[in-house]
Amino acid sequence: MAGWQPHTSIENSREIIKTVFSAPETYPVVLKETDEVVGSVGITTAKSEVHSAKIADNECEIGYWIGKPYWGQGLIPEAVTELLRHAFKNLKMTAVWCGYFDGNGKSRRVQEKCGFTYSHTEYNKPVPLLNDFRTEHFTKLTFEEWKKQY
Repeated sequence: MAGWQPHTSIENSREIIKTVFSAPETYPVVLKETDEVVGSVGITTAKSEVHSAKIADNECEIGYWIGKPYWGQGLIPEAVTELLRHAFKNLKMTAVWCGYFDGNGKSRRVQEKCGFTYSHTEYNKPVPLLNDFRTEHFTKLTFEEWKKQY
């Protein structure tokens, strides 16, 4: 559920790289043909300070971001599918949460493609990286639901 203002300086970019892109369980989305990094995906747990959903210790949240020129190419659904496998098989999570801001139909569609189902909506949710408040819709996929699909 990435969301932040455009970087304003080199220092601002370094801070985002340090706090967001270098976090544990965060991975680049790379074009197979060129090895160009075009986005990122990651898993946050209840121990993380950056998760958005209210999650239990045996649950996690998946977030993702991709550059606009690469929207609609199936890169994020492919990456999220791999993260789900990792979360359930390696990390032994019982459920994975995801979310999207009101009006972000592309993100909602990614979650639908990956098997997530709607859970709830939170209104006027603070989004510190955007210095704003947003409506966020949360989706969830349990291990049992995932096993039936994959």
